[in-house]
Amino acid sequence: MTVFERIEPAHNSGHRFDAGRHWAASIALGFDARPDGSNTATRMTHVRHKGPLRVQRPFYPEGRHGCCHVYLLHPPGGLVSGDALSIEARVGKDSHTLLTTPAAAKLYKADSHGVAWAQHTLLKVEQGGILEYLPQETLAFDGSRGEQTTTIELEAGARCIGWEILALGRPASKLPFVSGHLEQKFRLLMDGRPLWLERQLMDPNHARFKGHWGQGGATVQATLWVVGLDDEAGAIEELREALPESHRWAVTRRRGVVLLRYLGHERNEAWALCQKAWELIRPRLTGQPASVPRIWLT
Repeated sequence: MTVFERIEPAHNSGHRFDAGRHWAASIALGFDARPDGSNTATRMTHVRHKGPLRVQRPFYPEGRHGCCHVYLLHPPGGLVSGDALSIEARVGKDSHTLLTTPAAAKLYKADSHGVAWAQHTLLKVEQGGILEYLPQETLAFDGSRGEQTTTIELEAGARCIGWEILALGRPASKLPFVSGHLEQKFRLLMDGRPLWLERQLMDPNHARFKGHWGQGGATVQATLWVVGLDDEAGAIEELREALPESHRWAVTRRRGVVLLRYLGHERNEAWALCQKAWELIRPRLTGQPASVPRIWLT
């Protein structure tokens, strides 16, 4: 049964906000490999949620013994001041899960008191497990204030591919991102050992935002990461040969992590680049061809 919970009135710089209009939502998922005849199959074995954050039933477009596709749903469609989302997923030993979302997430302008929102994601992958974390893009509107954290904890022998795509402002409506404050933190660990730690602030009033040594005025950025490839150099070479040549993206590797970065102004270009890269890398990582989630085509 779905339980909707209201946040108690909070304080921020001496101001209060209307608790009845803000949500705390959380979801925790677990996936495990279960015997199925002479084979095994990944099943969603645990679901616990509170507030407007849930999942649809698992899908198996690659066959009953293939990857378990799950869509994370947030019916409000975006975050406003005071909202707090918590997402956790555990991918068990030798299981294979693909997590995505049905639509772009929206980060709305902060209220008159500047109260922030928060979103925290924790993903754990056990030995032999495979996680594909492929959410649709995040759209940050002018004046949005909040913090996003993503933590991925891998055991030795686990594999993972994922991306984060962020677009700032609404250029088509001539509403650029000229105010607000976003903080993103990313932690990728293997057996508790850091492989990649990153923290970035997006503040239009900071010199980094427009400086060529930083954001360079770009309104769209994307990062795709991969851990667990047998031939990292071969995968990088394939990406460089197959993806459209452009100064807006680059690919490299560091401490067992292959990283593809995009910095530009076209949300569709960033999405197409990441999707194509995933389609190229997935067979190398999982031994299976890419199976595009149906929700991306609607």
